This record gives sequence, structure tokens and C-alpha cells, in this order.
Amino acid sequence: MSTTALAPLPSFKLAPSAPVGWSGSSALVLPPLGNLDAYISAVNRLPLLTPEEERDYAERLQQHNDLEAAGRLVMSHLRLVVSVSRQYLGYGLPHADLIQEGNIGLMKAVKRFDPQQGVRLVSYALHWIKAEIHDYILKNWRMVRVATTKAQRKLFFNLRSMKQAFKADAPDSDTHREQLSELEVERMASALDVRREDVREMQTRLAGGDVVLDPSPGDDGEEAYGPIAYLADSSQEPGALLQARQREHLASVGVQQALEQLDERARRIVSERWLAVNDDGSGGMTLHELAAEYGVSAERIRQIESAALKKMRLTLQAA
Repeated sequence: MSTTALAPLPSFKLAPSAPVGWSGSSALVLPPLGNLDAYISAVNRLPLLTPEEERDYAERLQQHNDLEAAGRLVMSHLRLVVSVSRQYLGYGLPHADLIQEGNIGLMKAVKRFDPQQGVRLVSYALHWIKAEIHDYILKNWRMVRVATTKAQRKLFFNLRSMKQAFKADAPDSDTHREQLSELEVERMASALDVRREDVREMQTRLAGGDVVLDPSPGDDGEEAYGPIAYLADSSQEPGALLQARQREHLASVGVQQALEQLDERARRIVSERWLAVNDDGSGGMTLHELAAEYGVSAERIRQIESAALKKMRLTLQAA
């Protein structure tokens, strides 16, 4: 939902007791939401607008951008936000936060309200208030969002209430199972116009909970065990994978290319001394065996080997 910038509303001074009217030039100051009981009490004492007053203020806002008229429309409907927000207390989120989000929806509704449509603001604002509260709940109910598509959002806000209705209708309601039966899945999917697979998936999501990936140590200093302990795999890190590919390349193609830089004698010496040796140490030729074959000293074979390995090392480093 787009968030259009809203003009700041004027404040009004609220008397600490007795019904409140809109007469007077002083401003109305509501208690902060931190003092929730006082805020709700003050909101419930704000007077409602008559249809004529509502239409007049809406036309003044629409035609002249009258901020005082906008303030009157918002203030007179704050009790509606409080009432709607109570419907969502079961999600475990602070009531004050729900009211705050609902107030944002109310202000958006006031900004877009057209009195020429022939409907009261209360009916028009209801959608915007619920939309803001729904969005807030979906973003904050869990660390990982459980509903992103339209079907998932519909299921999120209807699944629990429909399950309770199924439980109430069941003859064995005291022992009614939490998991939905195939018949209940079918009834819910049909009622909400979603797929059965969506119902099952949302049931699974709501049945789960957030798990701390890397929990902090406990109060006793003991290391807390979390999923990170068995999910971590250093061998699959991008850096480790890249190094493994480089080693594999150097061990095959790189070594072959480095050998090709040597003359035939140096290549055979390196191959017999290093590449022909088995894991158990067998195979290959000794310095003396190669010296006898080429008619030189063992020391000369060692020098040729050392120079060849140095040249190969430089070739591999440049690869």
C-alpha cells in the first residue's frame, strides 16, 4: 500500500473531565499512547460529528485543504480506531502500537475521503484502518513473515477463527484435534476461495515458531545450542569453494601446463620423483637410478629437479 505524505493535523485542547465540544479556540491535547487508559478515556469523550458537520468538514478539506477540518474529522473517529484495534489483541502485539497504526490508516482515509460518494467516513475509514493494522501485524508478528501473497494474508486473519468455529461445531469439542481434517481444509478453501494447498501451508506456518539461529550464552555462562551449530558448513562458504576450485585446477590443468614448460629430461625427472609415487611411497625412481640412466651424478639430478620445481612453481603462481 502506498504511503502518501500526510499534512500535520492541528492539535486541540481537551479538558480533563466532562464531555468535550468543539467550541473554543484553544487546542485539544490528547494524552500520549504510553498512558493507554487515559488516552482511550479521552478519545471516548470526543463528540461525534453529525452527517451535516462531517460533510461540511470534508468539503472544506477537499476544496480548501483546511487542516482544521481534517483534524476535526480525524479526532471524531479516533474511537473507531480503538474499537477496531481491540479485535487484534490476540496476536500478542502492544495495543498502543495497534492503535498507532490504525490512526495512520484513519488519516489516510480522511485525506482520500470524497463526501460526494454518499457514504459516511466511518464506513470508508474502516478499510484503511484494518489495512494498516493488518500490514503491521504481518510485519511484526514474527521475525519471518508468514503471509506475503493475497491468499496467505486472507488465511492468516481467518484460519484461527474458522478453526475455533469448527471446534465449536464438533460433537467432541473437548478433544477436538488442532490439525485440520481433509473435510475442514476443503470447507475453508471453498469459503475463502483459496487452494487447499494454501490452507495446509498456512496451518504449518502458524503451528511453528521463531527459533534463534545463534542464541546468546545462558545466565550460567553455558554456551547455548542453536541451529547455527549444525547448519554451519564452512566447506560450502563461497571463499572455501573458490579455493577448492583453484586447488583442483592447479592440481590437474595447472601442473600439466607447468610440466610443458620443462625440457624432456627435467619433465621426466619431476614425473618420476613426484608424480609416479604412490600413496604408500612405492613407485617412482630414486636420484641414483635416474643418475645411472642419464650418466650423471645424483647431485646433478637433484640440481635439475630443484630448478625444474622452481620453474613450475613460478608458472603455477602466474596461472
